[in-house]
Amino acid sequence: MTTQHTSRIPGFYKLPLAERVSRIADWAGLTAGEQQVLLGSSGLGAEQAGHMIENAIGIYALPLGIATNFLVNDQDYLIPMVIEEPSVVAAVSNAARLFREGGGFTTSSDEPVMIGQIQVLDLPDIQAAAEAVLANRDALMAEADRVGGSIVKHGGGARGIEVRPFPETPAGPMLIIHLLYDTRDAMGANAINTAAEHLATQIEAITGGRVNLRILSNLTDRRKARAEGMIPAVELETDSLAGEQVVKSIVEAGVFAAIDPYRAATHNKGIMNGIDPVVIATGNDWRAIEAGAHAYAARDGQYTSLTQWWQDDDGNLRGLIELPLAVGIVGGATRVHPTAGLALKIMKIQSARQLAEVIAAVGLAQNLAAMRALATVGIQQGHMRMHAKQLAVAAGATGDLVARVVQTMIEEGNIRLERAKALVHGLAGTSD
Repeated sequence: MTTQHTSRIPGFYKLPLAERVSRIADWAGLTAGEQQVLLGSSGLGAEQAGHMIENAIGIYALPLGIATNFLVNDQDYLIPMVIEEPSVVAAVSNAARLFREGGGFTTSSDEPVMIGQIQVLDLPDIQAAAEAVLANRDALMAEADRVGGSIVKHGGGARGIEVRPFPETPAGPMLIIHLLYDTRDAMGANAINTAAEHLATQIEAITGGRVNLRILSNLTDRRKARAEGMIPAVELETDSLAGEQVVKSIVEAGVFAAIDPYRAATHNKGIMNGIDPVVIATGNDWRAIEAGAHAYAARDGQYTSLTQWWQDDDGNLRGLIELPLAVGIVGGATRVHPTAGLALKIMKIQSARQLAEVIAAVGLAQNLAAMRALATVGIQQGHMRMHAKQLAVAAGATGDLVARVVQTMIEEGNIRLERAKALVHGLAGTSD
């Protein structure tokens, strides 16, 4: 049986694990061997892990889930997410369904241009050095391309040279040179660092100074992705609140995050709850993405929200996210880790820009999920229901007993490990 290719799969979470994997396999055309990777029977082994990092002693596994309901630029996506926190996958799937009712997400992205920084000190004349660098811009870019390898062969390479003079610093006058470098479908850290290091000698000759650091910047603000979408107000109504009231509350919550860095930190953490799991699933560097996102959120001197929320003329809720997203689909763990390759296959990703745009949509969806909960029933109700399952398993419940323990704790309103242990002991005895 062939599954209809829509990411709208009602009841997906109710299916047995093997059936869920089967549905994803049909969606993405996975082989039997690839399905075994998802089920944990094969995939990244200890020996392979030993080649990825130093001092490896084993493998640390995390759950891999699938977020459903995503419609991005009129294309359906199932989104692999690697995360240990309960409720995130369910919440983002539900939020994607709400956006789907408004036509889904519309996304865009910049060209994949990264920034390599070259620090120059001991300058006799900082302004003259800056002018000399700009006068030699073409030669410097050509020299950077000489070590560009496959990236240059695929149409990438140097795109510009910029100078940033700092006449007064605790280390003396300092000229920072930016090499703008198109990395195509790679994240590009190695390519940028190689090019920046290669230019050091030529920069010293041009400026008469001394080059110190030569390294990429993770504030990749030339490589941003955006996603926006609309949710009809009627889709947001609850048993006690009209849709218009929920829209108003979410907009007010968005303003709170925009004006207050204390709220913005938690607000943006919720966004990264959606973004990081997709970055990890695809073998990309979530630490670099986090650094870039938070630096971008503080770009105007005060840390603020990565999203904007407003009510349109028809009373519907609209949201927008924009942030740096330097992700790749070639090189690094994206091709070494077997599951990372499967994640890209499930999403049917063809370019790094496409991946960045989908990730931005996930971030916007997760932000909506958190804000909707906060503006209505509170964040804990849904989260604690999912947390109850973790506690039941931690208490020793297996099989059907997990659901019985969870349901009892929820009905009692007593979601604690001690209660889960007592229920496992008591209910296990009744099922003998």
